[in-house]
Amino acid sequence: MPITSVSNSALLGIQRGLEGIRRNATEIASHRPAASSSQFPTKDLIRAMVELHQNKHDTSAAMATFKTADQMIGSLLDIKA
Repeated sequence: MPITSVSNSALLGIQRGLEGIRRNATEIASHRPAASSSQFPTKDLIRAMVELHQNKHDTSAAMATFKTADQMIGSLLDIKA
């Protein structure tokens, strides 16, 4: 797999992760508990919080992949020079 393909995949992963984080943050911020509900969070709120955590990890992994690809390109340039 070419390095540019890895970089593009990593950038796409970062973009998707950030979109998910924005979506989850909006859901959490706009959550309004029902008047009759107890102090426990609803299933939708819990799902949004879990997805937020998952999107954070996915974005971090994509960033690490991009950093590694960037280092590989730098190493190849050093070898060619």
